[in-house]
Amino acid sequence: KSTSISFNSAPSSCVFCFASATKEEMVKAYAQEHVYKHPWEIVTSASWRKFADPENKRTLSHVLDVDTLNHKLDAESGKLYTTRAITIHAPGPWFVRKIVGQDICHCVESTVVDGQSRSMQLTTRNISLQKFIEVEERIRYDPHPDNPSGWTVCKQETSIRIKPLSALASMAEKVEQRCADRFLQNSVKGREVMERICKYLESESRGITF
Repeated sequence: KSTSISFNSAPSSCVFCFASATKEEMVKAYAQEHVYKHPWEIVTSASWRKFADPENKRTLSHVLDVDTLNHKLDAESGKLYTTRAITIHAPGPWFVRKIVGQDICHCVESTVVDGQSRSMQLTTRNISLQKFIEVEERIRYDPHPDNPSGWTVCKQETSIRIKPLSALASMAEKVEQRCADRFLQNSVKGREVMERICKYLESESRGITF
């Protein structure tokens, strides 16, 4: 079965949540769309700086460490490929961390930037705790069709799957919902940070200092 809910979390944001279930497993998934009223070049620059700026660590407290593993520019296509390792607090409520016996989760983020078509795509997956839970997040930044030179649309898709034979299987629906709630909260924090960096970058480009 599947259910769907849509609601506005802000004038320029919307979230669509749905769940699908089979006898073997249940998947909680949701999609978000947010409009940044800043140019694509500013927004994508902010995305790179989101985890790097020290002042953002308090807001993004769930992120513990970020390391760049690979950074490659394809001369033929002009696309930039980057891989980063991201360490976060293990997702879900406290009892999940107690069951899995681990407080942190290691993830890999793969990014492709195409400057020619002005698109940026990020895919993040967990590489630890996979015998309990699988999380995949996809984010894409593109110029907004109504104002391609001034606005950027961000589309984010996240899926959360509890492994059917894991210690969490008996409470899969509850855990997936709690994880989804936590990810949505972190998404709001991430957008707040992105907006702050975008405003700073635009002020910097105009020679304005705070």
